[in-house]
Amino acid sequence: MRSSINYLLHSGKNSKLLYYLNAYARELIPDSLFRKRLQQELECCASLYDAAYIADRVDYYCHATESIAPDVTPLSSFHRTGHSSVYYFDSHEIVRWFNPDFHWKYLFGDIRDIPDSPTVVKSRNISEDNGNAVLLNLDKCRHFVFLNDKKDFCDKKDVAIFRGQVGTRENRIRFMEMFGNHPRIDAANTVAKGGLFSGNPDGKATSPRLSLYEHLDYKYIMALEGNDVASNLKWVMSSNSLAVMPRPTCETWFMEGRLQPNVHYVEIRYDYADLIEKMDYYTAHPDEAKAIVHNANQYVDQFRNKRRERYIALLVMQRYFSLPVL
Repeated sequence: MRSSINYLLHSGKNSKLLYYLNAYARELIPDSLFRKRLQQELECCASLYDAAYIADRVDYYCHATESIAPDVTPLSSFHRTGHSSVYYFDSHEIVRWFNPDFHWKYLFGDIRDIPDSPTVVKSRNISEDNGNAVLLNLDKCRHFVFLNDKKDFCDKKDVAIFRGQVGTRENRIRFMEMFGNHPRIDAANTVAKGGLFSGNPDGKATSPRLSLYEHLDYKYIMALEGNDVASNLKWVMSSNSLAVMPRPTCETWFMEGRLQPNVHYVEIRYDYADLIEKMDYYTAHPDEAKAIVHNANQYVDQFRNKRRERYIALLVMQRYFSLPVL
């Protein structure tokens, strides 16, 4: 019990309690006040931020060209009942600024498939034909975590670490089967659910969870995709450790599709066959490793300005609501 309480207090993750306190406090403010301020907020932000940068981000998230299918929901009937609360709070924080007569389609949860018509989602597959999946920053309390890492890359253990729920995800099962007992890899399943890889026939957790800061003792942190993206990628890229992963196949508001291999993260093969080789290389070339860390930190920094992120989200939804409805 004591270790569980210690983890909750010092995990390094965003506080869910603080998140819900802020979310419920926002709900006390009438939506009409936000709608009255929309144009003023857009004009004010337009004068504060680089127009080309903002336009590029909006285009990335919403490049839908098709009409919205008729099975849409009016904003006036969008309520918390029946939804995961974090998805409701994160989306309502943005859509409450708009006319309640506007209609939209949304899919909450871990989404990979591209919808048949423009739909607001948290995640989508990376492809040239993913315009119908319009990205909004959802479940951000869990996903958008940034750390203050004071330990230099060279002072960390020359080991790669993986902690996470293995479940029935083939890529994670394969990783555990290859490296579960490797001397250079500290790998463990942290959730007693699924994960029937060899050596763990009962599907039980093989190790307790570590705080995010305990991960920072390691030079290499595995960022393996789960149901959609690797949820630890943001905080790993904010640290002085290297994110190590195959090229991402799924993306969120973090724009994983724009990450450059061996510029923002260390790319390995999907079968992990070159993992030790890549670790040896960057251990022997610390200046190159630190350059990747620097690039990753800079990439993360663009998401730290909360007002600018909200401004981009408002423009994304403004564009979405301008799409015709069949």
